[in-house]
Amino acid sequence: MESERLVYTLDEALAAVGFGKFQGLVLVYAGFGWFSEAIEIMILSFVGPAVKLKWALSSSEESLLSSVVFAGMLIGAYSWGLTSDNYGRRKAFLSMTVITSGAGFLSAFSPNYISLVFLRCLVGFGLGGGHVFLSWFLEFIPTSHRGKWMVIISIFWTIGTIFEASLAWIVMPILNWRWLLALSAVPSFSLLLFYRLVPESPRYLCLKGRTVHAHQILEKMALVNQKDLPPGMLISYEIIDVDEEYPSEYTSFLSVAREKISIFRSGFSLFFMLFSSNLIRITLLLWVLFFGNTFVYYGIVLLTSEISTVQDKCSSTVLLTENLQADSLYTDVLITSFAELPGLLLSVVIVDRFGRKPAMTIMFILAWVFLLPLVFSQSAILTTGLLFGARMFSMGTFTVACIYAPELYPTSVRSTGAGVASAIGRIGGMVCPLVAVALTSSCHLKEAIILFEVVIAVTVTCILLFPFETSGRELSDSIAVSDSKQALLAENSSSTPSP
Repeated sequence: MESERLVYTLDEALAAVGFGKFQGLVLVYAGFGWFSEAIEIMILSFVGPAVKLKWALSSSEESLLSSVVFAGMLIGAYSWGLTSDNYGRRKAFLSMTVITSGAGFLSAFSPNYISLVFLRCLVGFGLGGGHVFLSWFLEFIPTSHRGKWMVIISIFWTIGTIFEASLAWIVMPILNWRWLLALSAVPSFSLLLFYRLVPESPRYLCLKGRTVHAHQILEKMALVNQKDLPPGMLISYEIIDVDEEYPSEYTSFLSVAREKISIFRSGFSLFFMLFSSNLIRITLLLWVLFFGNTFVYYGIVLLTSEISTVQDKCSSTVLLTENLQADSLYTDVLITSFAELPGLLLSVVIVDRFGRKPAMTIMFILAWVFLLPLVFSQSAILTTGLLFGARMFSMGTFTVACIYAPELYPTSVRSTGAGVASAIGRIGGMVCPLVAVALTSSCHLKEAIILFEVVIAVTVTCILLFPFETSGRELSDSIAVSDSKQALLAENSSSTPSP
């Protein structure tokens, strides 16, 4: 009996060290990554109208300034997902942060419209890796704390939106949109200053067979958290072989998957794994979920600024002065940005108590309810209140979706799967300005709202079709093996006598 070596898995190690100061530091870095992304997205609400006035742009040209950012994010989400799964989370952080901060700062010096469009597209490409921050943070959290802390990290996004709305209110009247672009790039630069302190994901290292390096990080984690690791040696699920007494279709598929990962390590192999028999349903449903979430969330954000600037054009009232229009824009965007805080609070309360699927369903239906009265003409105060409620529940749904996506995939394709889903969501972001800007500018607000309602209805239907709930489940490490292998491990552990 004594000759048997004690071993423990990564999930057991994370449970032993708990959530402490080490994860708090990881939370701050990952959260600041989301803070920076929120700033660069929210800036679209202010730069578009200002540049349109400065360079006498058409509505379609103004819409393009937003669409190219999402186009860049579409490409970036897939690219950074592959980079993260192939070369590590840290290397992805470095590359995408350099591109985001550099292009964001240079866009402040754009001499013309074309150069601004190009540089904002590059900013979008860098921002496309925002999901990598979430996947990285997720892989440091014990299963019992996952839902709560993945919602809490989203607070950084909300703080970023509020910060940008406040910054715009201060900077735009005194200076101009160029200063706003330059100052908004500063948070991305700050991520580079602390890059050397960022640890690699131990789950990623275990997947690559670098258990010694993973163990070193776990030791630091235990030291900082003042906890002890379980006795024995760290092993990963990749090392544990499925018992030959349980032959199944999973065994042969797993060997093929391992061979692809170890030999090819190409973007195509990781991408096509998302369409394996075990993952294709999840993948397609997740694409619809992210498309609908992104379309509706950014639609509400852009609707707020567009309604503020054109509501009098579509009515019989006298036109407001430029200063009053600007004040209305900043006020409405700032007020609705604060709506995200109660949305996040609601997510914290229900995400683990009710589960991911019920939480998203409830909140998206409530967003649908708040948008519905906008089909008819409402007063300015009521319109702002309805947009406040719609954004609150839309943000809550978006937050839970960002938690749900990486939990659905195994470690070997987690960042790629979440990245591709995020990329599909960016298509919704590209299409959205054509609705929020073009339709609203041409006084077709009713049609725009109906379209948002239809998208929400389709998305809720897809949420209900997801095959399983991830609340309380351990993260899987290998394709097609999570359910069968974890069941075998649980069975073996229960039948093994205590020492």
